[in-house]
Amino acid sequence: MFFVSQASFSTPLIGRDDEFARLSGVLERARGGDARAVLVAGDAGVGKTRVLDEVSGRATADGMIVLTGHCVDLGDVGLPYLPFTEVLGVLAGDERFAGVLDGHPVVGRLLGGGTDAVSDRLRLFEGIAGLLADLSEIAPVLLVLEDLHWADQSSRDLLRFLLSRGMLQRAAGGAPGHRLAVFASYRADDLHRRHPLRPLLAELVRLPAVERLELRPMADAEVARLVRAVQEQPLPDTTVRRIVERAEGNAFYAEELVAATDTEAGGVPSGLADVLLIRFEQLSDTAQQVLRTAAVAGRRVEHDLLRGAVGIPEDELESALREAVGRQLLVPGAGDTYAFRHALAREAVYADLLPGERARLHGAFARLLAGRGRPEETAAERAHHYRESHDLAEALAASLEAASHAHRVGAPAEELRHLETALDLWSSVEPAARPSGEGNDRVTLTLRASAAAAHAGESHRAVSLTRSALAGVGQDTDAELAARVRYTLAGNLLGVDSLSAAYAYSSEALALIPAEPPSRTWVWAAATHVMAARQVGEDETALRIAHEALRTAEQLRVPDAQADLLISLAALEGGGRRTPLGRERLREARELARASGNAPVEMRALFNLAVGCFESGELQECLPWLAEGLDRARRAGLLSSPYPLEMRYLRLLVLYALGRWDECLSVASADAEVLPAAGGYTAGPALYVALARGDLRAVEQAGALLEGPFDWMGTLVAGIALTDAAALRGAAEEAVERMGTAVAALTDDVGRPPDVTVRLAALALSAVADRAAALRLTGDAESARRWADTATELVGQARTAAVRGEVGVPQGPEGMAWLARAEAEWTRAVSGPDAEAWAKAVAAFDYGDDYERARCRLRHAEALLVADDREAAGAEARAARETAARLGATPLLERVDALIRRGRLAEAHADGSSPLTAREQDVLRLLAVGRSNRQIGEELYITGKTASVHVSNILAKLGAASRTEAVAIAYREGLITREETVG
Repeated sequence: MFFVSQASFSTPLIGRDDEFARLSGVLERARGGDARAVLVAGDAGVGKTRVLDEVSGRATADGMIVLTGHCVDLGDVGLPYLPFTEVLGVLAGDERFAGVLDGHPVVGRLLGGGTDAVSDRLRLFEGIAGLLADLSEIAPVLLVLEDLHWADQSSRDLLRFLLSRGMLQRAAGGAPGHRLAVFASYRADDLHRRHPLRPLLAELVRLPAVERLELRPMADAEVARLVRAVQEQPLPDTTVRRIVERAEGNAFYAEELVAATDTEAGGVPSGLADVLLIRFEQLSDTAQQVLRTAAVAGRRVEHDLLRGAVGIPEDELESALREAVGRQLLVPGAGDTYAFRHALAREAVYADLLPGERARLHGAFARLLAGRGRPEETAAERAHHYRESHDLAEALAASLEAASHAHRVGAPAEELRHLETALDLWSSVEPAARPSGEGNDRVTLTLRASAAAAHAGESHRAVSLTRSALAGVGQDTDAELAARVRYTLAGNLLGVDSLSAAYAYSSEALALIPAEPPSRTWVWAAATHVMAARQVGEDETALRIAHEALRTAEQLRVPDAQADLLISLAALEGGGRRTPLGRERLREARELARASGNAPVEMRALFNLAVGCFESGELQECLPWLAEGLDRARRAGLLSSPYPLEMRYLRLLVLYALGRWDECLSVASADAEVLPAAGGYTAGPALYVALARGDLRAVEQAGALLEGPFDWMGTLVAGIALTDAAALRGAAEEAVERMGTAVAALTDDVGRPPDVTVRLAALALSAVADRAAALRLTGDAESARRWADTATELVGQARTAAVRGEVGVPQGPEGMAWLARAEAEWTRAVSGPDAEAWAKAVAAFDYGDDYERARCRLRHAEALLVADDREAAGAEARAARETAARLGATPLLERVDALIRRGRLAEAHADGSSPLTAREQDVLRLLAVGRSNRQIGEELYITGKTASVHVSNILAKLGAASRTEAVAIAYREGLITREETVG
């Protein structure tokens, strides 16, 4: 093994798989005599050295000679040939290469080994080329040159010679060339127009054996992985997100920001700021003044605004901008704008401003923006600049303008931010200087902020803000406003599953205002009270008030309130939303809400229409309602609000049940990029897919849903995933514990367990039945009886949840299917497999859940084998196998294959027909002559992995435990003949 000069990294290489693979491919070609060079470009800190060190380490492990030379920034007095001198110095210090160095004395003179100066550059260049060629005869060579942007002219000339004068060319007649690879890195952001490296790069990339590899900024997910990898102690998600946002894909910046998390309250860490300011301080005074002014504007600034704020003649401004752009500190953009190349550079420049200078420039930008004719569009910027210039009254007015604009364009997160800013400023502004008009009081503004928080998916923040509004309600507060605060608080409490408190506040709201004379406030208070009463089991109260409020809403012509009440009634009476009456009411509600323009109520109607389809087992019919609901949410800017989040979960759940697993994962991945923190549970069905495919990382992801404030849906998803994971591992105690913990957490304030209890019980029962069956086989009757008692307790909970349902009626097809499975598992735990019970479970899941039906088919096949009905058992096992293979459910597939082998359930083919496909027949013939999976793949032009899948299928179909046994069975049953396999 040879050597490499490289740093030691404690964290794995993250986010550079494609680049690492590409460089590794070049090394592989070089080892075969196809010499190549790669010019590795990227901004400072993006990870060039990290990638090259990783590749160098791999090359060293593979027996290559790895030589690394570094260029250093020595200004105008750079040392000639510095990186090559470093390489030669390492070679000279290793006795293994003494003979090769002695064969090229001119190279030794470069190290000071001779008395004569190296005056003949051509001889020197040829000597180094010859040295590399001779080294490549000993072992393949990787030459790494780092930081070419600092290379001296002599080093650039030598590199040009090596790459263009034969080192990378193949020998005549097609014989292998030199076993050499050259990797050279440089900073793309340092190459201004007149940089001396630019013409050399343009020349080199035209050579056929030279390619360019650009390391682009890392993706946000990769930066997040890096941040967590470099920090020993776990960081809060908010901290990780902030670091990812600021680093903008730059690994060095991310690591510096992580290192400063314990010492910096904000801003740019001092060490990083020093690095970022080096290039800034090389500019002329005027260019520095322009950049300081631009930094106050933000990441991006328009030319005319910059001109007005900086206050210098146009020609001087243009010259300064040209200098900043040439040094790649600013980047020209569309619409006559300029942006800092990296946000942290702008932060560093901004932090370098004096306090008075900063306030003065902010004030200048605020006044310039106010002078424009687009007050709505500039409100957010004006609010920021006024606040930083300490003009708080103007900042308050602009913040309220910005909040109103954000509300109109459907941006609730931005609306919340501006309203919270306004609330922070409120007490600092004299009452006479505050904006006047209806709604401009602290309580109303806080209510607006709570609504924005709810729409942005920040349910707990919405509750906190509404409680703050309630604290501001005094004896002199208008009764209608006091009622609004209370029913808004009740609605927000329902969103965080604080049901009893919600009912108490909605009751107070109704008590504050009379039903007569009719008022819109009373109608909405009643509508909220109906929802709260239903959640705490006060169905009679909910029905009475719903009908009374519906009449008042019709009288007052409040269509969105009518719609909201119809949605509640659809669930409260007439059999619920699964019935024709329920769906008719929901469709009417959708039309009323749509006509009124109330998007949240319209989304509630669409969600309930979708759930009604799901509960009826009409999975395909569910998807169009969900698509319409999500589209409505998108157009309203409310994709992060509660109902769209639940729609996302339901959409994935339908795709999961229908067996469209790859689509489920794809949609979940796309959703993850835009979800708020509160929406983590929506990816639950993707976790179910991962578990079914044997990816146990889903366990950790499910556990993360239980962190932070209690979330009902997150707890439900985690309960399902963790209970199933324990059952799949055969951990009966853990499965029962997970199920019990989830049910306890999800049970409501009046003691009603959740509907999902039946599913959780069935999952836990599978592990309990396995344990009881195993104990019976060992003769431990007492322990088996104890587990049977546990099974009886679990099935009792399942029966109660399934027959009661959410509103006092039996659950739909899904709930009843899980009950059928729970009953079959209970029977297996108590007395052994019952084919009839499992047949019922298989039939129950026929409404559309492919995976659960396949799991029940496996159990049914086992029961049929016990009953000695081999033909039926084989049919069920093959059906289960087909589904498991199609879904990629590897653990289930392995269990089915094991059953087929143990039970000898492979089909016999006395008529000479084959159970194998044509491709499997081809694979079988090659198996018979002893081919490996790789060899089979090569002969049939398929991958080795695909060949392995075909072999597994053959073993399962023939009921064979090994490849040899499969061939023997094939001969015996006439599936292949000796003549076919001679070879």
